[in-house]
Amino acid sequence: MKKPTESTAVTEETVPGTAPGKAFETTMSGLKDGMTKATAGFEATGKTMKEGMEKAMKTAEEFVAFGQGNLEAIMKAGQIWAAGVQDLSKQVAATAQGAFDETFSTFKALSTVKSFKDALDIQSSFARATLEKTMAESSKLTDASFKLTEQALAPLTARVTIAVEKFAKAA
Repeated sequence: MKKPTESTAVTEETVPGTAPGKAFETTMSGLKDGMTKATAGFEATGKTMKEGMEKAMKTAEEFVAFGQGNLEAIMKAGQIWAAGVQDLSKQVAATAQGAFDETFSTFKALSTVKSFKDALDIQSSFARATLEKTMAESSKLTDASFKLTEQALAPLTARVTIAVEKFAKAA
């Protein structure tokens, strides 16, 4: 066996039992296998990252769409509420105008009475009619208010239902 020189080359003299090109081929084969494995690992990692990014983008798009749907529902509920309140205000104004007209009519009738009994009858009739109308109008306003509330909350309730379904699937 020869003594190794200062050269770093691998020769058959420095590696006993190997042919001159065999060590080089083994090294190259190992490097190729390592590179193939590393490339496959990088490709798998890249694929996993791409899938993760696609899922994240899809989730972000779904959140944006869901938020947009919520905003549309809030706007729709606001429109329904505003229109309903306007209708209720008109109804209250019409009731107030009717009550004023009836009060004025009763006042005119009271100014022409000839006896205390006639005045008492007119006043009593007016009080009874006013009470009955007040009860009827109050009932109408209560019903209309409940109906308005139900209609205005319908778009929001629908969004809550969608949210529950969507998040139940995700869980």
